[in-house]
Amino acid sequence: MTPVAVGAVGLLILLILLALRVPIAIALAGVSVVGVGVIRGPHAAFAVLAEQPYNFIAHWTLSAIPMFLLMGSIAYHAGLTESLYKAARLWLLRLPGGLAVASTMACAGFAAASGSSIATSAAMGRIAIPEMLKYRYDPGIATGSVAVAGTLGSLIPPSILMVLYAIFAEVSVSRALLAGILPGLLSALMFTLLIVARCWLNPKLAPVAADERVSWRDRFSSLLEIWPLPVLVLAVIGTMYSGVFTATEAAAGGAFMITLIAALRRQLTPHIFLQSVFDALKGTATILFIAMGGFLLSRFMAFSGLPFYLSELVEAMSVNWIVFMLGISLIYIVLGMFLDSIGIMLLTIPILLPVMASMNMDLIWFGVILIKYLEIGLVTPPVGLNCFIIKSVVGDTVPLEKIFKGVMWFIAADLVTLALLIAFPDIALFIPNLLK
Repeated sequence: MTPVAVGAVGLLILLILLALRVPIAIALAGVSVVGVGVIRGPHAAFAVLAEQPYNFIAHWTLSAIPMFLLMGSIAYHAGLTESLYKAARLWLLRLPGGLAVASTMACAGFAAASGSSIATSAAMGRIAIPEMLKYRYDPGIATGSVAVAGTLGSLIPPSILMVLYAIFAEVSVSRALLAGILPGLLSALMFTLLIVARCWLNPKLAPVAADERVSWRDRFSSLLEIWPLPVLVLAVIGTMYSGVFTATEAAAGGAFMITLIAALRRQLTPHIFLQSVFDALKGTATILFIAMGGFLLSRFMAFSGLPFYLSELVEAMSVNWIVFMLGISLIYIVLGMFLDSIGIMLLTIPILLPVMASMNMDLIWFGVILIKYLEIGLVTPPVGLNCFIIKSVVGDTVPLEKIFKGVMWFIAADLVTLALLIAFPDIALFIPNLLK
């Protein structure tokens, strides 16, 4: 059997293992080590297993992940998330679907502090969904808006997925993170327009709270409560944009700032700090364990030569890049129905990056497109992880089928956003190119 055939068989076995719910890290590492053993022999396989995981984990840039996770954990446990939603609610209450729009804006704001879609959905779901249901919002739009807006944590910096992608693609982490700003804001805008349009055409979806009066004093007072998050986000993004800090240094600075702010506001108890550190450690260990498996898979693919074979095949067929992107879109949407986002990314990157390079596609731009695919996968049935997160928050109040039905409208909006990003790459590349 040729090395290319071994690589193809290894990928097939990997997909079967993932479909059988074998833990992602174990499936990635196991198939990779056995595959290298088949191609190069057992000594090479043991050498890869002994050396490569350490070489990957020792990558300095990876230290940004625990820092971003710690920043988001402290922001959540210190109660800054609740203030964010309260301010958005007071300002947007009178808008058609105002509470759902407020949830979207609050999710975007918290995503810029947490870097995690799961954390964003869980945090905002506990606060926003009961409020919307109290005002007799349609359960589908109440749960669907939070589930989909929670995915913004994958795109708006700091994004943990984007950090991992940049490391695997060997591109600038700072430029990759900054590339997510405009696409993330565009996604939030598309969700907002969809909510307002649907609720304007069908007011029964989101009754306006006509009996509630909100003074301008209350509105401006709410802004005073949320100043830490905008300051934090601007500091993190601004230091990366200006080149003063690398992404890792900006992450450490952000974690220090949110700790200092929470302490000054007397919202940081020893229990909250220890809980935040524990959450960050747990999240970091999980992510890096899976990432090690992905790194081993990239070594296996390099030994097999499968990615380079596919690159040559694409070049020989002279495939139009639009046709190629449509094919990639279909693959990612199908994979998103069954696998989690990190697993999809680490499964496909080792294969696609050489193909992208051979077609002279910008890898920063492709990173944004890839994260957008993963966002859609987070809410696509039957394994839309964010929908299950929301289900765990609402319990028996809203059936899972209703949640999945509610996100379908938002998936349509995401597909429009994705089409715009593919048609106009400068949406993603405008801010990173300014760094040049």
